[in-house]
Amino acid sequence: MSTKKLKATFSTIAIALLSGVCLEAQAQLSSHSESTISQNSQLIQAIERQYTPPSGIIETAENIPSVSQFSDVTPTHWAYGALQSLIERYGCLSGNPDQTFRGQAAMTRYQFAAGLNACLDKVSDLLSKGLADKVSKENLAIITKLQEEFASELVAIRGRVDGLDAKIATLEAQQFSTTTKLFGQAIFGLQGRLGSKSTFGTTTVSDPATNVTFGYQAQLSLITQFPDRSILLTGLQAGNLSTDAPFTSEFALNNNFTRLGYEANTNNTLVLSDLTYRFLVGDKLAFVVGAKGVNAVNIFRGPNRVESAGRGPISVFAQRNPIIGIAAGEAGIGFDWQFNRRFSLQGVYSAGNASDPKNGLFGGQYSAGIQLAGNPSDNLDFSLYYLNSYTDNGTLASPAGDNFLGISFPPENASKFSTNAFGGSIAWAISRKVTLGGWVGLTTSAIQNSDYSGSVETFNWMTYTNIFDIFSEGDVWGIYVGQPPKIISSGLSGNINFPSLLNGTGGVEGGQLGTTTHIETFYRLPLSRNITITPGVVIILNPSNSNKGNETITIGVLRTTFTF
Repeated sequence: MSTKKLKATFSTIAIALLSGVCLEAQAQLSSHSESTISQNSQLIQAIERQYTPPSGIIETAENIPSVSQFSDVTPTHWAYGALQSLIERYGCLSGNPDQTFRGQAAMTRYQFAAGLNACLDKVSDLLSKGLADKVSKENLAIITKLQEEFASELVAIRGRVDGLDAKIATLEAQQFSTTTKLFGQAIFGLQGRLGSKSTFGTTTVSDPATNVTFGYQAQLSLITQFPDRSILLTGLQAGNLSTDAPFTSEFALNNNFTRLGYEANTNNTLVLSDLTYRFLVGDKLAFVVGAKGVNAVNIFRGPNRVESAGRGPISVFAQRNPIIGIAAGEAGIGFDWQFNRRFSLQGVYSAGNASDPKNGLFGGQYSAGIQLAGNPSDNLDFSLYYLNSYTDNGTLASPAGDNFLGISFPPENASKFSTNAFGGSIAWAISRKVTLGGWVGLTTSAIQNSDYSGSVETFNWMTYTNIFDIFSEGDVWGIYVGQPPKIISSGLSGNINFPSLLNGTGGVEGGQLGTTTHIETFYRLPLSRNITITPGVVIILNPSNSNKGNETITIGVLRTTFTF
């Protein structure tokens, strides 16, 4: 073979492999600079794996790679013989993991020099081991000339590899975290409700929010794990969905009864939803501290295994016992103690406006609670909880049901309440496919304004059935029936009792005249591992508890959830 032909053959063979590996090295370096590094010499190892065969490859015949393994190189190809020699005789080049050689890829002189260097190292190895008969004199002469011609590039290649190794070491020393993972969820909802009327006192109004709407809620969670068994959770959220009736209509008093679990209206702006640091003390006790996202909803364990805005019930009320969410704040501290194999204890203190200099962590609205959770048998889960909260806006700060307790406007005269809440939840798996569950919740709110006395009580309950794997693996049919929080007693002095004011009876003591019943059913169907679709219907009998003649509210939903 002539020198000219061998040089051309060698160049053509080197093109594909070298261009591919250098691009791989560049991509890996970029990845390290943006996220994490797992090994100190990852880039170097990638290059070595591509160009250097395993030790003993020359001595052990059965380990020699074959050019016939490449799906894109045929025996009739003009470079087949040269490839066969470099791969099977000298063992200094190899293909890609997908069993291709990619001989048409472009390359630079530096890339060619890297491949040449691998072959030179292999030839030197053969000579040092007394295997010079494997290298012909003609090929040695050609290799010597190539080595002289590419001497500067070979030096530069070695310098660049050393530089990459140094950069990787620097990045490892300065990296923020060794493991940061991204999780996300996007919920798209198509929803609407039938027209209805409600009477408040002597005023009857029609529902002004009956148009069919389409909106979304998107969540991103960055979980950064540290070597000391702690994690930093950063949550971001954006959305544009609200089904509330405007406050220009009395029908807005029904908003706490019609709200859906996946509503989140941030006007399409990405906002911080969670910023918490979680760490272990020993093997059984974990603490949570944070400036955002610390509340009982996020700390307490829930017996209902399908509790989720994207994959569980479709209404706010059916997600969990509403008393867990009263006065849910942002900043605070919580703990989770697994003191027994089957029992655990959770606690939380959550401040509503910790960043406000006037109120801070302890001067404004807050919620504090403790929960005992357990599964005394493999098919039974329960939780018992107590919460104490303080609100200063005339409300219970409840996510569902009756919320207004006293005077809310003007703000300077708003009623202030200290609330004690008691509740329990249970879930019983009667079989692998069927779970029965429910909860009860009672609140007692004492007014704190110096000119008033008395208290307000609310009560709520829920029963539900979840049926799994009916038609396909992973599907769920849920049926939920319950009573949203209802004011059962209001004995505030000064004629400010809300049920009476709502019904125009002058503020006398007493509870709501009617009782709202919530009926909900949904079917969650997994379309793939990351996509589910959930049609559902919510029926609200006698909304607002204000008048037994209020028309039924019917809500239809089609929810699609993407997770990644």
